[in-house]
This record gives sequence, C-alpha cells and structure tokens, in this order.
Amino acid sequence: MTRSSGRWRRTALRMLLPVGAGVLLWSRVGTGSPFDPPVRLVASLSSRTLRVIEDGDVVHTYGIAVGRPKYPTPTGSFRTGTIDWSPRWTPPPSDWARNKRPRGPGDPANPMQGVKIYFKPPYYYIHGTNDPGSIGEAASHGCIRMTAEDAIDLARRIERAGGSVPLRIQH
Repeated sequence: MTRSSGRWRRTALRMLLPVGAGVLLWSRVGTGSPFDPPVRLVASLSSRTLRVIEDGDVVHTYGIAVGRPKYPTPTGSFRTGTIDWSPRWTPPPSDWARNKRPRGPGDPANPMQGVKIYFKPPYYYIHGTNDPGSIGEAASHGCIRMTAEDAIDLARRIERAGGSVPLRIQH
C-alpha cells in the first residue's frame, strides 16, 4: 500500500505541476482577462484624445483632431492596418476635394505628414498633419489627425506591438 500510494502521489504531482506553473505565470502577466490584447488604442471623439493601453495600463495619451460634423470620424471597433511612411496624398473622390491636387511626400501642402496608419480603408487613417493647430478640434474629413511627431511615435509603438493593434473609437 505504501508503495502504490507513493506512486499515485508522484503521478498526481507530475500532472499538477504544469497546471500550477501555468496559473502562476498567468497571474504574473495577466491583466484580468486572457483575451485582452497586450496593446490597444482607444480614441475619444468628445475628449479628442487617443490613449495607448499596454497590459491594461494607459501608457500614453495623444491629442487628436477628429472629423467635422459634416464628415464624422467613424465610431466602433477597428484594427490598424498598413503603415505608410512619408505618404503622398491623393485627393479622395469627395466634393470637398474636387479642386485639390495630389501632393508628394514632404510637400508642406501635403495634409498627411510623417506617416499614415490605415484603420478603415480606403479613406480613413490616423495621420500626421500639416495643420498642428487643428489638434483638439473637429477639423478633419473623418480621419484622426495628430502632430507629425506624435503620429510617428504612435506608428513605432504599433510596429513594436506586431504591426497591427485593435482600435476602439468612441464618442
């Protein structure tokens, strides 16, 4: 009896050890939900801010410009996509852009400065702007504008997180 109960204890210990190690590891790195992504973005249209959340903590908050009432920024859940460094600007097929002409990278008249981060193709991005005074305003045609420096910083954060992160845009 002693011998078989010892064998049973060793077997039980071998089976429980990996489970215990997994629970310990999850409790050290978990943020409350095993389904929370390690990095995510939350944009508030009313406060005109974009927050970077890493492992459940807000690690950075950026000021943003959002869409005008006539051209609102879409709300909902998105995922960042392609990151286009030093983008050129092509006027979209919209009435407001009818008389505009394309602008190359670095052109001071290019409304997209530094970087363009897709979130709702083909016409909605997070991007740097040539009008930093618009930050904090409802001034865009639906995109999320940031200073060029902030947009570049955000793009680098997204790249470090794997190149694509969830984005929630709320009122």
